[in-house]
Amino acid sequence: MNFRQFIPIQRFREPAPVVAVLRLGGVIGRLGPLRGGLELSGLEKAIQRAFSLRHLVAVALAVNSPGGSPVQSAQIFRRIRALADENDMPVFAFAEDVAASGGYWLALAGDEIYADASSVIGSIGVLFRSFGFADAIARLGIERRVHAAGERKSALDSFKPEDPEDVALLTNLQADLHDAFKDAVRTRRGDRLKGAEDDLFSGAFWSGKRAVELGLVDGLGDLRSVMRERFGEKVRLKPVDGRRRWLRRRFAIGAPDPFAVGEGVIAAVEERLLWSRYRF
Repeated sequence: MNFRQFIPIQRFREPAPVVAVLRLGGVIGRLGPLRGGLELSGLEKAIQRAFSLRHLVAVALAVNSPGGSPVQSAQIFRRIRALADENDMPVFAFAEDVAASGGYWLALAGDEIYADASSVIGSIGVLFRSFGFADAIARLGIERRVHAAGERKSALDSFKPEDPEDVALLTNLQADLHDAFKDAVRTRRGDRLKGAEDDLFSGAFWSGKRAVELGLVDGLGDLRSVMRERFGEKVRLKPVDGRRRWLRRRFAIGAPDPFAVGEGVIAAVEERLLWSRYRF
């Protein structure tokens, strides 16, 4: 009797390669008590999990952001790069509608960056927005009282006439932030940059197609197609998410704080202004 015919033959299949998909969508930084933007504290667990999946072959960043806080942009970027280097793991960034300003800083975490031909890319600069109400409150007969220790403590006060010394202080601060942004672009893109720095770092933004020509982006393509081309048709795209659940973000237990609601309205306006610059 041939006992081999009774012994089941177990076939071991090689596991499908896994690509972790980390979505980085929205304005970067704190928008107010009721509207959370992209912050390292909220993304830390998701970033860590993205590099901890079994059978991982790459991490893909789905970026759709008009920018925001330069500090949070840099911190998220550095955390992704630190884990990529520690794990010797390639990172691919995919720009969706917008990867501009801080959004492009996030995309720089990718070893390769891809975009749609109509994506908005660039805006490598620093922007400060405010309003001036000095004449308005005077016409309304409102007297504003501010007491500060430190001659520059009330710098850039929207209810005071603009002070050239305050503007100079802001300009120097923006120059430092802009230099940090430019250094990140030079370091990550290197000799792939093809445009003149005066143009690339002017704060201008371009279509994905033009960004490829300037060396800001490596190619045109969507996440699924590029990952299948790179790792095969059987590649598994596994989303990871570390942001708070939808219901928890929008509903709080207890009576609403009227000041928080007011700040939330202002934050919503600021968010809309950031997005509107890149929508056509």
